This record gives sequence, C-alpha cells and structure tokens, in this order.
Amino acid sequence: MNNVNQRGILSPSRIEGKNMAMVASWFLGLGSLVSWNSLLTIEDYYYDLFPCYHPSRVLTLVYQPFAFGTAAILTYNEEKIDTRKRNLAGYIIFFLGTLGLLVLDLATSGKGGIGNYIGICVFVACFGVADGLVQGGMIGDLSFMSPQFIQSFFAGLAASGTLTAALRLITKAAFDKFDNGLRMGVMLYLAISIFFEFLCILLYAWIFPKIPIVKYFRSRAAAEGSETVSSDLVAAGIHIKESERVLLLQADDANHERLSNNQLLFQNLNYAFDLYLIYVLTLSIIPGFLYENTRSNLLGSWYAVVLVVVFNVWDLISRYVPLIESVKLESRKALLIASLSRFLLIPAFYFTAKYGNEGWMIFLVSFLGITNGYLSVCILTAAPKGYKAPEQNALGNLLVLFLLGGIFSGTALGWLWIIGNGKF
Repeated sequence: MNNVNQRGILSPSRIEGKNMAMVASWFLGLGSLVSWNSLLTIEDYYYDLFPCYHPSRVLTLVYQPFAFGTAAILTYNEEKIDTRKRNLAGYIIFFLGTLGLLVLDLATSGKGGIGNYIGICVFVACFGVADGLVQGGMIGDLSFMSPQFIQSFFAGLAASGTLTAALRLITKAAFDKFDNGLRMGVMLYLAISIFFEFLCILLYAWIFPKIPIVKYFRSRAAAEGSETVSSDLVAAGIHIKESERVLLLQADDANHERLSNNQLLFQNLNYAFDLYLIYVLTLSIIPGFLYENTRSNLLGSWYAVVLVVVFNVWDLISRYVPLIESVKLESRKALLIASLSRFLLIPAFYFTAKYGNEGWMIFLVSFLGITNGYLSVCILTAAPKGYKAPEQNALGNLLVLFLLGGIFSGTALGWLWIIGNGKF
C-alpha cells in the first residue's frame, strides 16, 4: 500500500507507526543524556582520583555553560538550521566524547593529576555542546508532532539516569572485591554507554525519519512553512516543491504571519519560568549536595550512588503519570504554584542532612524526583498547543533554553551548600 498521495504528502487516514515512533523517541531521549548521566554516576571514581577538585560540582559547572550557550545560539537562529544535521552532530559528539573518556583513562592508566582532570573537563565541555544541539533540536522537532512523543522522549531522558545508575550499582558490586575493581567497573560502564550512543546515531539517521507517522508530521510541517525539516524529508524520500507548499498553505488556511520568538516567549512566559524554577532547584541539589553534603555510616561510599539511583527511578516513573489524563496538571496557575512550592525542599534537605537519617533523605530525594519528572512533562506537552509547526518548533527550542538556563543556574547555586564547611 502506498502511504503517499499524489502531491507527496502522507494522508492522515493512513498514518502508521505511532507506537514505533514512541519507542524511537524514548531511545533518542535515552541517548540524549546517557553520556552525561554516565559521567555523573562514576563520580565516586573521580572523587577517588581527584579528591581535592570537587568533581561533581566542577564537571557540572563546566558542562552547563556550553550546553546553555550552544542552545541559546541555536534558538536565536532556529528557523535557519537544518534539524537533521543538528541532531546527528549532537549524537556523534556524545559518542566521540564518551569514547574519549574511555581512551583517556586507558592512556593515563587511571592516574590522577591536573592534566588528566583538564582532559576530562574538555570532554565534558563537548558533552555540553552536544546537549545544546540535541535537546533543543529534538524537543523542537517533536513539538509539532504528538505530545506523546515528547512524553516518550522525556521518559527516555529520565531512563538514561535510571539505567546508568543501575548499571553503576551492578558494575560497582561486581568488581568491588577485585584489585583496582573501581576502575574496572568504570571501564565496562563507559563501554556500555558508548554502545548506546552508537545505536542512537543509527536510529536517528536511518530509522526514525522513515516511520510513516513521523514522515506525515514532517510533511505537514513543511507544508506549513517549516524549513528545518527539509533534510529529514529527503532522507525519507519525500520532496515538496515550492508550488505545492503554497497550494497547501492556502488550502489549510495557514498563510499567516509567523509569530516572532519574542511574541512566543511572551505568550508562554509562565511555562518557561516554571521550567527554569524546576531545574534551578533540582540541579542545586543533584548531584553536588548528595556527594558532598550527605554522610551515612550504614552505606558508606554507596550512599550517594544509592541516592542518585532513587532520584532517577522516581523521576522516570513520574514522567509516565501525565499519560493518565485525570491526574495531568494543565492549569498555568497550578503549575506555577507547584513549581514555586518545591523550594520548600531546600530547608528540608538542609536539616535532614544535618539531623535526619538515611530514610528521611531517601524520602526527600524520591519526592524531588517525582515532582521534577511529572511537572516537566506536564509543561512541555501543554505548551506547544494552538500553533503552526514552525512556531511549535521555535517554542520547543525556547522552552529547552529556559530548562538549560535553570540547570546552569542551579549548578552554580549548588556551590552555596559548601560555604563555611571547610571544603573550598
């Protein structure tokens, strides 16, 4: 059966592959953060190599300016950038950067020192560039498709944290009794992460563009004036001539002046501000606070790793909750109140770290993960509604920019936790 009509546009009545597109979106979300989450979950190893250099805080602070700066530049020029080339470049950089970390450790035989530390920082900066390329590109691309694709992508982002944290626990336990077992576990762990990144390159380059429902949404986006999907349509074997685009615009009554980025931001400022608040709080606690401000006589060096796993598991689970329409939060006012109320967790974490036990800390980390994932998906699936494809793409990029801005700010503010405790 031919799924393409005479003008080269897929017919909505013949769309297939929705479930396949959701699975692909999930894996692409996994690949968007698996390298960075791998780095976060091997920081017990880096604390062993560089005990005086604050790896969890410094590496995060190196990563975020590059992620935010790249996203800002690309958001400003979004309508002129080929999404396919942008996303492929990001996944390839993730792959090469993770491979670089493995090669660097092998070349230096797992030794510490400032030179090795600077090398790690260089690869972390590359991860930041890749993040700025992929997250805005993918969210922008999925914003003019189905909200379920965005939910799947964000579930994949959370799954990358859960998967890497679980693998870290397994490799840490498997090699715990060996001489140099910590390093052996890290090497195996990085190799697995490299494999996942390679799979994402293949998935995005050859499989995702050819899924029928993805071809349909991108064809419709091109018909509505989007220039960012041209390469993806060519890769899928679809060509839309300019004359056909004009006819389609007239037929769909879509020939309207596109809103500027400033207009889009003004109309959705509350959503952008919510995302900023969510990630300011989360990244001011994860991972630095957990590695440097918490102690457990019961769990010892496992404590921070366990807390990271707990956060990631609940973050992942909560990103599926908005699929239940009856509990999905869509009110702008309610989302803002929920985002602001999370800041009550700051004194809660402070007093729990100082006076509480492991159970209370696990409870707080669980709640942090639940609210982080749930609110993120609610906002990003609600915001793009009511716009044409080029505007949805632009809005997706803008929202990711504020999300990354929140991560950057939270990372910087996380240093306030160690003021006066003698760790500078």
